Amino acid sequence: MNNTGKLAELKATQYLVKKKYKILECNYTCRFGEIDIIARKGRYIVFVEVKMRGVNSIANPREFVDYSKQQKIIATAKLYLKNNKTLLQPRFDVIEVLCENREIKSIEHLENAFTLV
Repeated sequence: MNNTGKLAELKATQYLVKKKYKILECNYTCRFGEIDIIARKGRYIVFVEVKMRGVNSIANPREFVDYSKQQKIIATAKLYLKNNKTLLQPRFDVIEVLCENREIKSIEHLENAFTLV
């Protein structure tokens, strides 16, 4: 991951902390894939995918979290939950980060961006 990508994940983490999320893990990796941020808030355990694109990108960052990517995140989350028992309700969010000239211009948090199928 490049420095701008790391900065996007750091800013997304800081954003969640400001919104009173408790960060449980960052960059959780297993054989199925990676989850950028795992956090909890209220009755939810939240699996967050951070997507960054330039402000002039042809598509919104959320559009790059396609069905295949969602399935990898879900499989990774299931393994995490198997190894970390909880009564919290799982939720899958996407945080979009728009950058221009290696500078973050905006952050948008999409709660419940996709669901377990």
